Amino acid sequence: MRLSTLLVSCVLLAAASAHADDGAKVAAKYNCLACHAVDHKIVGPSYHDVANKYRGQPGVEARLMKKVKEGGGGTWGTIAMPAQQIGDDDLKVIIKWVLSQK
Repeated sequence: MRLSTLLVSCVLLAAASAHADDGAKVAAKYNCLACHAVDHKIVGPSYHDVANKYRGQPGVEARLMKKVKEGGGGTWGTIAMPAQQIGDDDLKVIIKWVLSQK
């Protein structure tokens, strides 16, 4: 029993790690990291701050997708984020990764 529990845990950890790597890679592909960092503010807020602000809110993924696609400012300061041309599938990966930051 213990071996099967250990194997399941390893598979789940590997899947979570692969998801995190995918999110970081997709964010880099669209140059998101030019204005955002995981752990500190650059031009835009850190991904830790975004995750902490929105984590657990109902409908947050759809709201953030709309916000990224339309751009805008005011939530985090006076510098507006330009509208982003990112496909829905890639944007979902990025948003899930951002919201997973702790």
